Amino acid sequence: QVHLVESGGGSLQAGGSLKLSCAASGHTVNTYVTGWSRHALVKEREGVACFYTRAGVMYYDDSVKGRFTISQDNATNTMYLQMNSLKPEDTAMYYCAAGGSCYDFGVWGQGTQVTVSS
Repeated sequence: QVHLVESGGGSLQAGGSLKLSCAASGHTVNTYVTGWSRHALVKEREGVACFYTRAGVMYYDDSVKGRFTISQDNATNTMYLQMNSLKPEDTAMYYCAAGGSCYDFGVWGQGTQVTVSS
């Protein structure tokens, strides 16, 4: 089973950019559907990006469309989430995930915190 470890979170001001990384081990991520979700306080976890790697198709939540980009480096078995024009409402714990579909992520990382101040 694949094991995922996120990194790259931090604190920054609104309008800034951050790139999250997710290192995978134990299995190659290009055989999975991969994605990123976030969980903010007093809110439910929400999916922000999903990547059907074999088809090369990406989906984004409307709240991040045009600002976030999901990508993957198969050579290093690493997933990325580039986040631009960050807003305070993007503040959350961000998790990478892998599984059979965007609605069935069986494996999750431990999360990395992103805090955006106004």
